[in-house]
Amino acid sequence: MGMRTDPLGKSRPLSLLNSSHLFYVLIPLVVLIVVAKGAGFQDAVHITAILGESVVFNCHVEFPEGHPVPYVLQWEKKVGDTGQDIPIYIWYESYPTHSGEGYEGRVSRVSPESPYGAASLNLTNIKESDQGWYECKVVFLNRSPNQHKNGTWFHLDVHAPPRFVVTPEDIIYVNLGDAIILNCQAEGTPTPEILWYKDANPVEPSATIGIFNDGTELRISNIRHEDIGDYTCIARNGEGQISHTARVIIAGGAVIMVPPTNQTKLEGEKVQFNCEAKAQPGNVTVKWFREGAPVKELSSLETRVTIRRDGSLVINPVSSDDTGQYLCEVSNGIGEPQSASAYLNVEYPAKVTFTPTIQYLPFRLAGVVQCYIKANPPLQYVTWTKDKRLLEPYQTKDIVIMNNGSLLFTRVNENHQGRYTCTPYNAQGTQGSSGQMEVLVRKPPTFTVEPEAMYQRKVGETVEMHCEAVEAEGTQKPTVQWQRRDGNVLPKNRVKIVGGNITIESLRRSDFGFYQCVASNEVATIVTATQLVVEGTQPHAPYNLTGSSTEFSVTLSWLPGYSGGPDYKQDYTIWYRESGVTEWSTIPVTPSGSTQVTINRLAPATNYEFQVIGKNALGDGMMSKVITVRTLDVGVPHKVSITPTPFLTPDENADILDYSNIVLPTDSTGTAFIPPIYRPKGPKPGVPRNLTVTEISNGFLITWQPPIERANLIRHYVIKYKTDGPWKTLNKASIRPEDTHYLVKNLVGGRTYYFRIFAYSLKSYETSEEVKFSVPARVKHKAITAGVVGGILFFLVAIILSVCAVKICNKRKRRKQEKAYNMVACRITDARNGANATDSQVPLKKNVKSETYRDYESVFIIPGTSVDTNHIAKAEYQV
Repeated sequence: MGMRTDPLGKSRPLSLLNSSHLFYVLIPLVVLIVVAKGAGFQDAVHITAILGESVVFNCHVEFPEGHPVPYVLQWEKKVGDTGQDIPIYIWYESYPTHSGEGYEGRVSRVSPESPYGAASLNLTNIKESDQGWYECKVVFLNRSPNQHKNGTWFHLDVHAPPRFVVTPEDIIYVNLGDAIILNCQAEGTPTPEILWYKDANPVEPSATIGIFNDGTELRISNIRHEDIGDYTCIARNGEGQISHTARVIIAGGAVIMVPPTNQTKLEGEKVQFNCEAKAQPGNVTVKWFREGAPVKELSSLETRVTIRRDGSLVINPVSSDDTGQYLCEVSNGIGEPQSASAYLNVEYPAKVTFTPTIQYLPFRLAGVVQCYIKANPPLQYVTWTKDKRLLEPYQTKDIVIMNNGSLLFTRVNENHQGRYTCTPYNAQGTQGSSGQMEVLVRKPPTFTVEPEAMYQRKVGETVEMHCEAVEAEGTQKPTVQWQRRDGNVLPKNRVKIVGGNITIESLRRSDFGFYQCVASNEVATIVTATQLVVEGTQPHAPYNLTGSSTEFSVTLSWLPGYSGGPDYKQDYTIWYRESGVTEWSTIPVTPSGSTQVTINRLAPATNYEFQVIGKNALGDGMMSKVITVRTLDVGVPHKVSITPTPFLTPDENADILDYSNIVLPTDSTGTAFIPPIYRPKGPKPGVPRNLTVTEISNGFLITWQPPIERANLIRHYVIKYKTDGPWKTLNKASIRPEDTHYLVKNLVGGRTYYFRIFAYSLKSYETSEEVKFSVPARVKHKAITAGVVGGILFFLVAIILSVCAVKICNKRKRRKQEKAYNMVACRITDARNGANATDSQVPLKKNVKSETYRDYESVFIIPGTSVDTNHIAKAEYQV
């Protein structure tokens, strides 16, 4: 076993000199170190290191008199306010080294081959806590300390780049007027400097913006629009810089960026409505509604509807009942929700929705057999069968197909009874026929007692109107009801109805009007009407109030309401005001009873509101409806603000007014030239009723009913129509008042027409409601077929005529050729005979005139002859 001298001078086996004996070595070392501290040291060495890097403390060992002797190396660090020395590294040859707390694995001696001193220390992975004073101590065992050689002081400065410990949020939502604090704190060595920038420009402190706490806080006391933007905090020192940006934006409600769009789908397909929205903040919720109801709550959709994460609505598959308006509503909790809507149009083949087993037709009256149809696109046509045979209504007398596909019987007879089916068609086809409908012809109910044509009563009195109806044999008893023709409700507390009789007590002005007695059973509904006139009341409201304007005036005209009775005279007062003004001004109309007045001294280019009230001896009546008229602007061509009256022709009794909505030309002086427009003046007839267009076998029948009121004023009717362009007159000659139908034969198939009936009196007119009629496409097909057939027949006739003409021409040509052949043949024979007898030769006549013929020998070859062609060729023959 080898021997080694320990620090105390005793020889010990190497196996026994281990860390357990380090305690005995350290005791004398401590004594030596204390002695050494009192000795003088060279000047301290200052070292700067970067956080995380490594540093070498260079410490040399100088042996006494240059002879190596055993020594102990100890590195200490001064810590705390008291300057306590803590060993961080102790080394003694062949003994395990000792590393202080926190330095494990980071301190070691440099290798002997390094250029540094033998006592140098390598410190790695430098921390900020490593900054401070370090001392290198070399203790020679069994020697007195060399005060000048055995100790070196070092000061380590640790530098670190900045790092943030507190930063503001990336996005800060604010409202105008809010106050906010942006906090930005950083660590590093040297201590970092904090700088603030807004949108790449340094923040300038102001009355509402300040920087506090060594730059770590940016305060904005009153947010304005110009304060919105990106705020950047920069922390920097000598070792680097870092930055953090916070975006300050105004919180806003959700905004729809991609709204849904209208879509058309076939039944059974899938549809998707998009609804993309943006918001600040972006927690957007999307809700979908159909016709005002949440789609998730509709039982018809709950198994087929999905709302995706992106807000889109998916319906798969769509059905015919899904047609309608769909609305998406977006919100993020800020402000009012935003919404957008789109329409879903679901197309499907035409189908019958309901088939009644029995339908009734009233004998000798007009009746309808209903075909209950649902179709999208709209219905094109309906085919009918009767008793399992195809029914051709346009070829059958008294039967037409209505616009809704139902059968209209203009006059029912017993032959119309039978079993019917209907099959509807549209652009998508059909879903099939209806079931069989048993159509029975029965006599309708009849009135046995009808009310009088007119009842005249005074205010406060009682009126009793009688009406009774009975059923025909084999039908149900009809129910009898009373109603007002204008749709107003009967006053329950003053009305008594017993059977078919009605009694109205304590009559008032509001009871004035027309009343209808309606009797109905399963066969038909019949109606009879009467008028109730309540006398002794204030006037009823004037109606048909119209106005025309100039720059400074408005002219009003109207029709009088009921005056209250024959004994009462009615006067009028005009109420008017400028639009937007609360108070009304009034002007009495003069002369008394006049229904036209001009209001002057108005402001130009201004909207005014007008209404008229009548007055009799009992007091003020009811107000008319309010109309708005705008006066013209000064200094511009006349542009009259009245509604133009269409389809009028000049009449010798008409007033002359200005054109409406037309910019007029001016002459050299700047005066506007105003061409006249004729506007009828006088009492109007009643309104034509129940305008219908039906297809019949030889065209289209337009029918209507005369007005209920003032029908006696009608002088003639005019039918107006249009398709895509302006209105045109259909009838070339005036239609007599007693005629209420008109046959049209040339409507174009597949097009949509609009019709109106105008009833003209001597000085005015009235028009019916507009009626739309779509001509079935098959009408167009019939016309095309007829044209094709006609074209083919014409072509065949032309071919036959051409063949005949060719044959005739060929026959004439052959005759002419035969004639020429015979003539030339004779002359050739004569020439041949002349060659045999020279003395008796008779030469052909030479050409003496301009008409010449070529040698026919070259055309006609005569068998068995020899011809002196040289002789013939020298002569020109004339026939």
